[in-house]
Amino acid sequence: MADPLRHHGDVEARGMIDLAVNVYDGPRPPWLDAALRASLDAVGAYPDPTAATTAVAAHHGRAEDEVLVTAGAAEAFTLVARLRPWRRPVVVHPQFTEPHAALEQAGQDVTPVVLREPFTLDPALVPADADLVVVGNPTNPTGVLHPAAVLAALRRPGRLVVVDEAFMDCVPGEPESLAGVPLDGLVVLRSLTKHWGIPGIRAGYVVGDPRVVAGLAQAQTPWSVGTTASAAVVACTGAEAAQEARRRAEQIRDWRENLEKGLADLGIPHLPSAASFVLARVGDGVHARLRERGIAVRRADTFPGLDGSWVRVAVRPPETTDQLLAALAAVHPRRRLAT
Repeated sequence: MADPLRHHGDVEARGMIDLAVNVYDGPRPPWLDAALRASLDAVGAYPDPTAATTAVAAHHGRAEDEVLVTAGAAEAFTLVARLRPWRRPVVVHPQFTEPHAALEQAGQDVTPVVLREPFTLDPALVPADADLVVVGNPTNPTGVLHPAAVLAALRRPGRLVVVDEAFMDCVPGEPESLAGVPLDGLVVLRSLTKHWGIPGIRAGYVVGDPRVVAGLAQAQTPWSVGTTASAAVVACTGAEAAQEARRRAEQIRDWRENLEKGLADLGIPHLPSAASFVLARVGDGVHARLRERGIAVRRADTFPGLDGSWVRVAVRPPETTDQLLAALAAVHPRRRLAT
């Protein structure tokens, strides 16, 4: 039986109308494609992430020793899991399952802290003896945006707080981001995959406490960040990217509001979201009935704390969202009973 912690939405979307994968639904900017193609001229040499490190540091106003470029957030989770023999690592759920899986793969015994709806975080729920705490912001799959002050309050002597901000670039202005805030005992993980439509290029980074960053760098496999990934990091954190990043965040917000209004009109409970997806309680069996109509949404029962009545819906342009809403109107249990 497949490990639910290893389940990802891309396997659900193949051959379907895709509302399962949280990758921006639009073309890449020409300047990004140009940077990726130009990077091929340098693949005859071993990769060097120096320029990418400098670009990330400038982007967040941090020193370069506070930055580690990684092969996506997935590599960063593995590095954190293997950083030290954690006594009591905690993962706050519902949350992206990769950090939990990485810890288990590293032989760690994970303590899950499972939040109840509406999935807001109370730092008092985290065990006092936790020496590692991992939390998403905004959290996948709930879309909850935790206040930066609440996350900062998780810090304790001897504890590392890891904030997964893989979807923070969906939030216009990123008001709750901690990526630019130097705090002891805290690191932020970022990914470029979703916002820039490059899941095939594993590009991300860690920013935060320089002592922790140094430890992660020491454990990193040499040359793990390829030349093309480094070029993507430079391009997507530069001045040319800033305006487009904001435009995409605002467009995602507009698309999400359209989706949330449609769900509300159908009487389908859902959580207000700050990200590029919405967690909706459509009822048991609806996920499968949508697949029968060629529409993929992300099953949510593989996230600790959720069951088969929930699905995660990626935000899309109105014409795609309308197809989903029409299908939901036909298969949703309440709607079927009403007719």
